[in-house]
Amino acid sequence: MNERLLQFIWQFQFFNRLKLITTQGEDIQIEKPGMWNHHQGPDFSEAIIRIGNTRWIGNIELHLRSSDWVKHRHASDQHYTNIILHVVWEDDEPLIDQHGNIVPTIVLQPLIPKLLLERYLQMMQTMVAIPCHSFLPAINQLAWLSWKERLAAERLERKSIHILSLLKQSNNHWEEVFWYLLSSNFGTKVNTGLFEQVAKSIPLAILARHKNQVQQLEALLLGQSNLLSGKYEDDYAILLQKEYRYLKKKYGLITINKQPAFLRMRPAAFPTIRVAQLAMLLHLRAGIFSQIKEMNDLNKVQELFMVTANDYWHYHYRFDEATAFLPKHLGKGMAENILINTIIPVLFAYGLYSRDEAFKEKAVQWLYQLPAEQNQITKQWQKMGISNNSALDSQSLIELTNHYCTHKRCLDCAVGNKILKNDVLG
Repeated sequence: MNERLLQFIWQFQFFNRLKLITTQGEDIQIEKPGMWNHHQGPDFSEAIIRIGNTRWIGNIELHLRSSDWVKHRHASDQHYTNIILHVVWEDDEPLIDQHGNIVPTIVLQPLIPKLLLERYLQMMQTMVAIPCHSFLPAINQLAWLSWKERLAAERLERKSIHILSLLKQSNNHWEEVFWYLLSSNFGTKVNTGLFEQVAKSIPLAILARHKNQVQQLEALLLGQSNLLSGKYEDDYAILLQKEYRYLKKKYGLITINKQPAFLRMRPAAFPTIRVAQLAMLLHLRAGIFSQIKEMNDLNKVQELFMVTANDYWHYHYRFDEATAFLPKHLGKGMAENILINTIIPVLFAYGLYSRDEAFKEKAVQWLYQLPAEQNQITKQWQKMGISNNSALDSQSLIELTNHYCTHKRCLDCAVGNKILKNDVLG
């Protein structure tokens, strides 16, 4: 037993409530268990109980042992002066209030179903990534849908915290923030940090001045990414190096002190190709986020990103290494990745910032419309019978795994709640 489990049991009243008596032998009825307090002070506030013929309204404190009241120094804390009930797992000494009166206490240990404790222990001790794997699906499809929507919203809200902090850094410039995150997304997992640093090292206003010259955009982005630092024989590489040296001096740019990674990557995802596609996107599109805000058709949004790197890259993945002809299109899969990981979170954050629910709703609806991501996490859940039919499904399952299952937050999870409650109370 731990205090968090005891709080959970009290919050949802998962114990035998028939003929409750205090340690003093008085009958007690729980009319309202109270509101769980996540801050300083008693565990539950605004509770309503009846002891004998007297109705009490106030706070309830929970401990594993009643002596923990003294150990936790509650006696001298003004936050704990209005305690109407002490709920404990084990009563090892009476609780006396500041007036010398015994505080009513009830002991939950004999009242809690053994099955609930056994299930909780099983989930806490399992070595499997999904603690509740042996109980799944546990809840019906409608309950899963509701829980997934909540998880997806939590994920978007959490990402919004980072986005809004970037907004503050950029003087409330949404296009600049979108540029940072879009660049980071183009870097994929391996080069995401480098690409975001590059984006922050070149103000969007500078890139806008060179919008009509894709070679200059490439020179700026490749140069800042440390992708133009070699000795090349290729005329195009030499041209870009000259452009970069001139532009770097003109704008006082500082090259990022980080090297791009190529190891164990598909050539189509090489940083050179991603930078060239990003440069073409800047060349062809202006004010991308402003356009996206006005769009409702997801297909039209995807079309914005259907770009192809310039002709040089049809025959190259890296400088000085010619290959067979193959246009370097930004594929549908990458466009969907950008939608899920950049566009939708920024749109949701914009809705939070502007207090406009329409943007938040549009972001969630676009998740429903996009195909599900396929990865190790989603495949685990699918093996256990949990559906993964849309990006909302996959994003929620990623959130559930990384922020609930990994930390064994079963008591905060709708699935864990159902497993512990199901059939344990008769």
